[in-house]
Amino acid sequence: MDRSSYPRSRRIAPVVAAAAAAALLVAGCSSNSGGKKAEEADSGVSAGKATTARMTVAMITHAAPGDTFWDTIRKGAEAAAAKDNVKLVYSSDPSGPNQASLVQNAIDQKVDGIAVTLAKPDAMKAVVAKAEQAGIPVVGFNSGVADWKKQGLLEYFGQDESIAGEAFGRKLNEAGAKHTVCVIMEQGQVSLEARCAGVKKTFEGKTDILYVNGTDMPSVKSTITAKLKTDPSIDYVTTLGAPFAMTAIQSIADAGGKAKLATFDLNKDAVGAIKSGKIQWAVDQQPYLQGYLSVDSLWLYKNNGNYSGGGEAPVLTGPAFVDKTNVAKIAEFAAKGTR
Repeated sequence: MDRSSYPRSRRIAPVVAAAAAAALLVAGCSSNSGGKKAEEADSGVSAGKATTARMTVAMITHAAPGDTFWDTIRKGAEAAAAKDNVKLVYSSDPSGPNQASLVQNAIDQKVDGIAVTLAKPDAMKAVVAKAEQAGIPVVGFNSGVADWKKQGLLEYFGQDESIAGEAFGRKLNEAGAKHTVCVIMEQGQVSLEARCAGVKKTFEGKTDILYVNGTDMPSVKSTITAKLKTDPSIDYVTTLGAPFAMTAIQSIADAGGKAKLATFDLNKDAVGAIKSGKIQWAVDQQPYLQGYLSVDSLWLYKNNGNYSGGGEAPVLTGPAFVDKTNVAKIAEFAAKGTR
């Protein structure tokens, strides 16, 4: 369902939840988002720290180097780790086989829990099974909502990307759009493909899919520009990440500035662009909350046997639309790097 059609009090509920968490916790300092080598997170926070035995949690994502979206997830994870007396070991690689190797490294290190994204679920299936066979609890987040139960994960935290895409398509209808290009920055990544498929399902106009190389932003810019120049009937550009939305702003200008822009995901720059009208809206999946809940859930499972959703249902952190009607409130948290 399109969250924009909810009563305002319900639409801002996820914002309040994330704000409450941020107010109670002091996140660790910002860190680099990419890299194949595991890095230990040390936030230096002691206030409110749990008195339970120290445990080690490995967080392993498919983040590409330089993608600032993952900084927000990591801040949430670091905040939960500081509170729960958890040693957090973060690593990432956008390659499915390489990400699987990072999970194997965590198994070999005998960590107490693993939080993992399933952007390439087939590549992760065997190693996730190994972790479970080793008695290590595994939770999923951000990517893999259709696969986490099949792979035996305890819990999942994120948004249903198909539902988010469908809501986005309805939003395009409300805006009077006729032709959109949905820009996918990593072909075959299940979450991204699901977003554009959802848009295409509910959008009553024409939807084109445009694949770009998300690790080469100048190429992203030129490819979007060329598409807009080739087909001037495109009146909306749909991007799947905030950094790509900021690049698309330049592409639209280079192509003549006729198309409008909407995006999935937020960062500080995208919030400013919503304020200025350069971005019409963004779908917020609350990455800080995803990181926080993933780590906190493993602490709860070890120390109290809890698991959210009972192992049957995901815990949804989105979609929530951010536009000019509510962006001012979101901006307070985006300035801190937690939205």
